[in-house]
Amino acid sequence: MRKHLDPMLDRVGAALARGGISANAVTIAGLVLGLVAAALIAGQFYLAGAILIVVSRLCDGLDGAVARATRKTDFGGFLDIVLDFVFYGAIPLGFILADPQANGLAGGLLLFSFYVNGASFLAYAIMAEKRAMTTDVRGGKSLYFTTGLAEATETIAVFLAFCLFPAWFSVLATLFAVVCLYTALSRIMLARMGFRDRQ
Repeated sequence: MRKHLDPMLDRVGAALARGGISANAVTIAGLVLGLVAAALIAGQFYLAGAILIVVSRLCDGLDGAVARATRKTDFGGFLDIVLDFVFYGAIPLGFILADPQANGLAGGLLLFSFYVNGASFLAYAIMAEKRAMTTDVRGGKSLYFTTGLAEATETIAVFLAFCLFPAWFSVLATLFAVVCLYTALSRIMLARMGFRDRQ
């Protein structure tokens, strides 16, 4: 998806940069929209939440485009990853709040899987940085991005499915939690193969 979206995002990002809008401002705007989406979902306004999820994630792509048009900074990369994690936690929380009895257990399991998956992702990035490893599979990033079965595109698709079929949240969330845990396990196995030569 990035190969198709990046040229358009780069054009819009360059225009925003010329207008004096910073990459960090776009990152924060994306989070604000994501939190409003979570609040709408908590109020059971699922379609409105879905629309704001899409706009929020477009901002998440635009911040990198603005940074490429101006100047990338370590703080910008840090802010982007931290606020992404806030967003990914807020949407399942919105569904839990919308119907705690029906969605609580599956939502909790999904948040747990995000926690484990995020820990494996960040720990791998730290070890990759220690070894001066680089990759451009996901484009130029501030951190080393390992690929996996559950990445941003898949997560957004699942979030939108939650909004379109809210009665199926528990089933979809449980299935996606399994996918996230599998992704974390595969990353652990990749680290075992790649990092075991150092004790």
